[in-house]
Amino acid sequence: EATLDLAERRRIRSAIRELQRQELERDEETLASKRFRPERSSHRQDDKENWPQSRRLEEEQQAALAALSEQVEAITSVEELTKLLRAAGEYEERKLIRAAIRKLRAEEIEAATLAGSVQSSR
Repeated sequence: EATLDLAERRRIRSAIRELQRQELERDEETLASKRFRPERSSHRQDDKENWPQSRRLEEEQQAALAALSEQVEAITSVEELTKLLRAAGEYEERKLIRAAIRKLRAEEIEAATLAGSVQSSR
């Protein structure tokens, strides 16, 4: 409070600095533990209000993909699938259509190979 001894003032100031340093270290440790805290669960925490809506949208997308899958299975022309591919907007839809195109092309190559081998055996 009020001391005239300079040595005592230095000791008081150094004690105050040490307390401030310790407080800063505690604050830094607290921040670090909060910053690197592992998630409470393995799955992403969804906003509870939006969860039913996002679940419904996901189910609708799955139903649309199932319908598209049936439609793609019925198509036997690469040109029609290519048109469908250009019109598709979602990644999963395009992925499904590209797989169907690859399958059709592989079947065409296999049929051409078989036809070529049959013709060459004659």
